[in-house]
Amino acid sequence: MNKEEIIQRGTVVECKPRLLNDNTMHYCPGCSHGVVHKLIAEIIEEMGAENIAIGIAPVGCAVMAYNYVDVDWIEAAHGRAPAIATAVKRLNPSRLVFSYQGDGDLAAIGTAETIHAANRGENIAIIFINNGIYGMTGGQMAPTTLEGMVTSTTPYGRRVELNGYPLRITELLAQLDGTCYVTRQSVHTAAAVRKAKKAIRKAFENSMNGLGTSIVEVVSTCSSGWKMSPEKANDWMAEHMFEKYPIGDLKDTVK
Repeated sequence: MNKEEIIQRGTVVECKPRLLNDNTMHYCPGCSHGVVHKLIAEIIEEMGAENIAIGIAPVGCAVMAYNYVDVDWIEAAHGRAPAIATAVKRLNPSRLVFSYQGDGDLAAIGTAETIHAANRGENIAIIFINNGIYGMTGGQMAPTTLEGMVTSTTPYGRRVELNGYPLRITELLAQLDGTCYVTRQSVHTAAAVRKAKKAIRKAFENSMNGLGTSIVEVVSTCSSGWKMSPEKANDWMAEHMFEKYPIGDLKDTVK
């Protein structure tokens, strides 16, 4: 039974998005990536944009997005997704162009590309997964790693005098004239998932309407990198991550 048939019969259920394919996801149990993938697939399907959507995924856990969401994808070198997205959107202004990036990618090696694309006001949407760690490569400290947080490269916790402060790059991007919508969300509860979906949908619509750069940060868990169960990782995120990275809109010029 497809989604239309279910709706016609008046049954309210959650359906697997048509654009989310049947490949078994490789993400660790409790990882937030799978939830965000589902939202992206749902939104593109609901917008009727499956034939015009182009996603840009760089190195890191985000790189496997092309294996799960059935739209056109380009794999970018580490950190270069906003630069690739800029070229794609300028050459194909009628396309829905978005990047899907982790914190190690967007806020470390890709800082320059991210800031300058946003400052130019490129008509792209940037989905930013912030789990405070390098998840794929062994759990090293990322720019967003919290003060005192233990990682494989900060076994005694991140120290400000040695490693500097956690980088709140989303706040920085909100100050740029080229950004039209900057928001921080999460997907750790059903209510949070609904808000995150609304935010991503708005970012995609802004891109299609030529309003400038939209950034949706999703504060996320990395249960394997944090060495926690999925349940404890969610609790730890809510207790510690949200204090440094508070949920909500940082900038919205399209109300």
